[in-house]
Formats: sequence, C-alpha cells, structure tokens
Amino acid sequence: MAQPTVKREDLAKDISEKLDLSKKTAVDILNHISEFITANLKKGVNVKFAGLGTFKVRDRKAREALNPRTGEKVQVPATRVARFTPAKELKEAVKS
Repeated sequence: MAQPTVKREDLAKDISEKLDLSKKTAVDILNHISEFITANLKKGVNVKFAGLGTFKVRDRKAREALNPRTGEKVQVPATRVARFTPAKELKEAVKS
C-alpha cells in the first residue's frame, strides 16, 4: 500500500490558515521558495534551513553501467544532481 502524500496545495492551505493569508499568497510564497532554492542550486550554492536540512548540488562522474535487459555496457555521462540532507532535528523527529 502506498504511503500518503502531502502536496504543494496541502501545504499552501495549511500556511494560509495558520498565517491568515489568502491561498493565492501562500501559493506565491511556496513558488518563491522553490524558485529561490532552484536558482541557488543552479549557481552551485547550498541552501540550508536550520532544523530542516540542506539542499546542495553534487557532481556525478561519468561511469559505465549495465543495461538490465540486455546486459550490454552503457556509458552514463557526468551530471549534476540536487541532494537533500536532513538536519539532525528532522532525523530525530522522524525516528520517534
């Protein structure tokens, strides 16, 4: 059975209710946060939220992999990937 998922709309609704904002304003705030994180990661800058965690970019080296269907060797090019590392507080909260 699949885990329940909280979506952006759910978070926007919660923010609008808790902070007495319109839902549109809450969505705009979430969009700005997302754009801010993306823009900084594109520049190679880490984004850290105390108590939540750190978003960072990691460079993956080019490598050779196997195609699982054919067993054929395939070259995987080097790439940059976004990573999230949870803060200690988040890790502890999830444990309990």
